[in-house]
Amino acid sequence: MDPETTAPAHPSRRTALALFGTLASVALLGSPPAAAAPAAVTNLDDPAKKEIAMKLVSSAENSTLDWKAQYKYIEDIGDGRGYTAGIIGFCSGTGDMLDLVELYADRRPGNVLAKYLPALRRVDGSDSHDGLDPNFPRDWRKAAQDTVFQGAQNDERDRVYFNPAVKRGKADGLRTLGQFAYYDAIVMHGDGNDSASFGSIRQRALRTAKPPAQGGDETTYLNAFLDARVWAMKQEEAHSDTSRVDTAQRVFLRQGNLDLNPPLDWKVYGDSFHIG
Repeated sequence: MDPETTAPAHPSRRTALALFGTLASVALLGSPPAAAAPAAVTNLDDPAKKEIAMKLVSSAENSTLDWKAQYKYIEDIGDGRGYTAGIIGFCSGTGDMLDLVELYADRRPGNVLAKYLPALRRVDGSDSHDGLDPNFPRDWRKAAQDTVFQGAQNDERDRVYFNPAVKRGKADGLRTLGQFAYYDAIVMHGDGNDSASFGSIRQRALRTAKPPAQGGDETTYLNAFLDARVWAMKQEEAHSDTSRVDTAQRVFLRQGNLDLNPPLDWKVYGDSFHIG
């Protein structure tokens, strides 16, 4: 074998020095920084975010974060919807209270509210208390101690309000705050066909801005939606205080907190609230 073409058994001194220099440079420079992990994407139906949503609505509906204490709540607030009750404001005049009590009767036959079903069917669509007074509020509070009734309230809240809002929000490409804005609007205005319903509010917003799913800017669209929501609230004297938008949802939007990440600080009707 030609000794001139035979590779040396050991690297030359020059090769060794070059290798040492390369290793030293790597040691001095260090490893390249690891790419930051992307923030986890959450929606309003994430359990932690759903709990925040329940507290935000309760702060506006009942001036407290303790939403679970509202199973027993019932009063006529003078908005033309009869009795308003429970964790989401089921109303005797809008059909959702009737649906709830029917569900409760299915799950707990002979319960304390079942006897009011004929009256609830009669007063649906009005503010009448006919057949409900004087004992319906007392019996509602009694039923609210039953975990079966509490579960029925949770399920009807989700079926009628929460799940449709989250589904529509996701379809529009909205993150957690936008999904909550939809939820709060459906809670107050319902998803009917009148000019102040959630569907009409959304259509009013779409006249001036596109949601992310249509290529629009999320913040711009949410501002348009909240503008439309405020207009709808002012159509009813009972809802004319718009602080649940102005000093709550818009606060989070101005902060760029589109994922509703705590800590959260807001005001409703002049009362201050905090979630840490």
